[in-house]
Amino acid sequence: MAVPNLTTILKRILKQPTAPFHEYHVRAEIEALLKECPHVKTKRDKYGNLIATYKNGKSKSKPTWVLGAHMDHPAFVRVPGSKGKDDFEFLGGVPKPEVEAGVKRGLRAKPKGDIATWVFPVNITDEKIEATACDDLVGCAVIVATFWELAELNLSTTFHAVFTRAEEVGFLGAWHIAQKWPFEKDDVFLSIETSRPVNGAVMGGGPVVRVGDRLSIFDSEGTAVLMTTAKEQGIRVQRCLLDAGACEATAMQAAGHRSAGISVPLGNYHNMDENKKISPEFVMQADVRDTINLLKALVATKHDGIGERSIRERVEMRTEEYAGHLKAANKHFK
Repeated sequence: MAVPNLTTILKRILKQPTAPFHEYHVRAEIEALLKECPHVKTKRDKYGNLIATYKNGKSKSKPTWVLGAHMDHPAFVRVPGSKGKDDFEFLGGVPKPEVEAGVKRGLRAKPKGDIATWVFPVNITDEKIEATACDDLVGCAVIVATFWELAELNLSTTFHAVFTRAEEVGFLGAWHIAQKWPFEKDDVFLSIETSRPVNGAVMGGGPVVRVGDRLSIFDSEGTAVLMTTAKEQGIRVQRCLLDAGACEATAMQAAGHRSAGISVPLGNYHNMDENKKISPEFVMQADVRDTINLLKALVATKHDGIGERSIRERVEMRTEEYAGHLKAANKHFK
């Protein structure tokens, strides 16, 4: 059995055309990549999301994580019911003037069925990964690579992943997962995204452990586990509030599921460069590699609950520890 390396996984996924509601090419490639991966089983839900589970032995990470990445990217899709050659609508968060300017520059590729994307090729070097759609196909590739690297190690643990549809138009696939939650009640969702670096985050500085996004703040104890794991394993991470956009952790949390987020810093978010011209997206190779290392360590770790100590436990412990000081000082408050 040939074990695909990270470059192979990236090339196979990043070259697939995708758009909101038209993620079937990406889903098929992920299924093909995981078909012979030991300890991994996949299934599709009724919405078309792909669910994968790694299970080897009785050991489980604590908490048990549900990794999530979306399979779509802003692109042109054929208008429902139309048959005309140019009856395409652009779906996703890119301003109309920028889309029209990109089309005028000849950057829209020829349609493949009901999808038309921007025309940029996949370029992978030791330093950088560049493609039409890094967001969030790099996240999908990161999860696939994590499955394979853990399987190659024959690691005894259990964790899950979801590859979702229609994130770019409002978290629709993730919301379906959240409402039908096919996992244990206490399992924790972890969004794996590629996101614009803001508020001190930088390209090449390692994956960003997200405090939150534009719409919500994420689970504090889940975030603490991510930071603790990174520190223990010597993995570079950045801890920032990435509020230039929103991710699926917000949708999952709104539905009542504890959620956290990791992002690979992304250049040319939604294909717009610093001059607002349509350009290829890119991420740094080192950031991707560090993200995979963090996920491998995370799902192999057993914490005491979701965090090492809850805030309640910490305060109660300090209350007992400093009881003598409190009693001695209280006489000055009478």
